[in-house]
Amino acid sequence: MHAPLPPHFTRLAWANLAAQSAEQLSLAAVPLVAVLMLGAGPGEIGLLAALQTLPFLLMAIPLGLLADRVSRSRLMVAAESLRALSLLALLAMVLTGRLSIAGLALLGLAGAVGTVCFSVAAPALVPAIVPRTLLARANGRLELARSMAYAGGPALAGALVAWAGAPAAFVLAALLSASAISLLLRLSEPARAPAAARHPLLEVRDGAQFVWRHPFLRPMILAGMISNISWFVLQAAYVPYAVRVLGLTPQGVGLTLGCYGAGMVVGSLLAPHVVAALPFGRAMQAGPASSLLAALSLVATLAVPSGALAALGFFLFGAGPIVWSITSATLRQSITPHAALGRISAVFLTANAGSRPLGAALGGLVGALWGEAACLWLSLAGFALLACVVFSSRLHALRQLPEPVG
Repeated sequence: MHAPLPPHFTRLAWANLAAQSAEQLSLAAVPLVAVLMLGAGPGEIGLLAALQTLPFLLMAIPLGLLADRVSRSRLMVAAESLRALSLLALLAMVLTGRLSIAGLALLGLAGAVGTVCFSVAAPALVPAIVPRTLLARANGRLELARSMAYAGGPALAGALVAWAGAPAAFVLAALLSASAISLLLRLSEPARAPAAARHPLLEVRDGAQFVWRHPFLRPMILAGMISNISWFVLQAAYVPYAVRVLGLTPQGVGLTLGCYGAGMVVGSLLAPHVVAALPFGRAMQAGPASSLLAALSLVATLAVPSGALAALGFFLFGAGPIVWSITSATLRQSITPHAALGRISAVFLTANAGSRPLGAALGGLVGALWGEAACLWLSLAGFALLACVVFSSRLHALRQLPEPVG
């Protein structure tokens, strides 16, 4: 019989589900609204997407430093309130007919701050409210919520915009954001000793040095960067490749991409069993191994053009890396001093976010020069390098979590 997770974590988990769902609804609804109501083209949609990812680069480090100094739950309340206000402003723009690309971009950027804040504050808060023996289960619960939001949010947004109009999507997203705020306000966070007064740049430097010098954290951050670059190289080429080479219809492309979300959900549900059945380090290797198999499935479509093979690849891309996300977050929480959890999470988030535009640009360049097939091969090489980094590191020797750091 599993010990129950603490009530305060349950509130955090439900708040996380509501916030992630609000984010995915708005991320899917905004470009639909831009295309259907403003006639936006690829340039405008690309601008919206770029500005919605900008806070990950600009705000992760400042919010991580704040998370080590102030109440993490109150910080998440403030950020989620900003998201709720941005959603209400979007709704007002739609209802009053004052919709514009600039307005969508500005409000999308503001809403993304809430996502960044959750990404750095929640992992730092979990070890304070969950016993060490339950950390893997708690992280699995958070990842399951994220997976469900990724799997269901875009489809729900499309259905709402098609059947009830754009306002319905923004109303539901705002209600979900408000429910996240309500749950966070009822979350009790243990008191912490005041942080020592130091220059923020020194704290960032110390956090980056701690990550780079640690035998477990260094391969983890390298793995995250390689994985993001390889994934975005693939993303840059897949849709035109699926249409031109695999002969998939738009619905078929959507179905193969949807298998990614399905894989995330399945991986989240299986993760506790994987962690229980294998030594901890071996469980961590499931993610890179699954990613390599997924990339091989996509490359195999060059010889056997098949939507089913592509769908299998995206399913594996969703299922395995979720196990990595859960185990790596649990390990990071265990070996990082509690007073530095926010900034260490921010270092990881910034490195991962900074790798994404690099991967997208590299994929676009390679695709333009040598075609989509070259992107598939380059992505496979990247995921092979990822597996080499993880399998050759000291992570494989971990049979269980190290003793916690104070």
